[in-house]
Amino acid sequence: MRGQVAEWFTGWRLWRLPSHVRMYVLLVNVVAVGTTLATAWLAPVRQIDLIRFGVLAVCAALAIEATRHIERQREYSRAPTVAYVDTKAVWSIAAVVALPAILASAMVVLTYAVAWWRIWPRERPVLPHRWIFSCASVLCGTQAAVAVLALGMHHYPGVLSNGFGPGLLDLTVFVLAAGLRWAINTALVMVAIALSSPPRSFADLFSGFGDQLLEAGAIGLGLVTAALLMLANPLILAGVVIALVALHRGLLLTQFQRDARTDVTTGLATKRWWRTVTERYLERARANQDSVGVLLLDLDHFKAINDTYGHPTGDLVLREIAMSLRDEVREQDVCGRWGGEEFAIALPDIPSAEHLGHIADRIRRRIPQVVVALPDQESVISDLTVSIGCALYPAEHLASVDDVLVAADAALYRAKQAGRNRVELASA
Repeated sequence: MRGQVAEWFTGWRLWRLPSHVRMYVLLVNVVAVGTTLATAWLAPVRQIDLIRFGVLAVCAALAIEATRHIERQREYSRAPTVAYVDTKAVWSIAAVVALPAILASAMVVLTYAVAWWRIWPRERPVLPHRWIFSCASVLCGTQAAVAVLALGMHHYPGVLSNGFGPGLLDLTVFVLAAGLRWAINTALVMVAIALSSPPRSFADLFSGFGDQLLEAGAIGLGLVTAALLMLANPLILAGVVIALVALHRGLLLTQFQRDARTDVTTGLATKRWWRTVTERYLERARANQDSVGVLLLDLDHFKAINDTYGHPTGDLVLREIAMSLRDEVREQDVCGRWGGEEFAIALPDIPSAEHLGHIADRIRRRIPQVVVALPDQESVISDLTVSIGCALYPAEHLASVDDVLVAADAALYRAKQAGRNRVELASA
């Protein structure tokens, strides 16, 4: 048995990671253990604390069991560069507020352990060292929150004080503690992602950041849970479990919607979603007498890359090109993969065709700067070029998205015929 455990542990992918990534992961784990031990004796553990811990543990286990199928789908469909939304924070936040530090830390470890064994009872897509690192990052944030609460609240552990003034002060301290916990946890995870998957742009790292608002909701629900645990009948916590199941379903729906709109290879908008957004831009332009520019881009000689290096390398090139396109456009511009090696960009509020041409030429000059390192090889792919066709709405004979696309496609064809690596504007 001991030999099997040792073989399992030494077989972790952690030991095959680059040294700087491995050292970072181990350092966070050590800090988590050290800070947990340092705060363990801030408050004594009473019998009532153990009872409350047991109640929270049962509720957490029930919630994890009721949502394990949803969690499994979330993990399989989540992009590896997007931080995980941890709804287990409901129980760990409640423990931070209502229980001594050592029990709050135990609640973090317990929820992660139960989730590990119940969500993936057989095949686990999450690597053990990543799951432990996630738990460690939450523990680091938890100890910071414990320190803030112990220093700032009138009664620690305990819920908000009676009276408007003391209660408001305690609420402010709680918000600071919860915000610090979230910030530390998120920052540690983001750094790990950036180190493990370089190069990553800032926008790419925070591409799913809006979902973190749902974790803020889980933190708020944790405060309510702590109040119910200490001031009301613990059976009322069944309502928190039900609310958490509903929150999970909302998370899954949001994730499915995003997946349906996102091209798997490039992370850009799908063709269908790009058309939907562009149609809205044109409708707004008609109503406000504004303009919308459309660019169609085609990578030159891309077939030769697939033929020489294979389709996986071709997909890697497309991803790097997509990242460059996002860097060159505004937040309101929508980039989509049109098909194969073709991309489409819709740009609202473009003042003139000349201005649109300048944007297209800037993108054209950016593409040759893209350098794609081939995995497991010393060579790179560089000197890529792109041909771009431009069309500006409104213009004569352009009444719909299809009309604009036809005009941009004709301009793209002329750019190809003229020798590639060019920008052509649609004929007036």
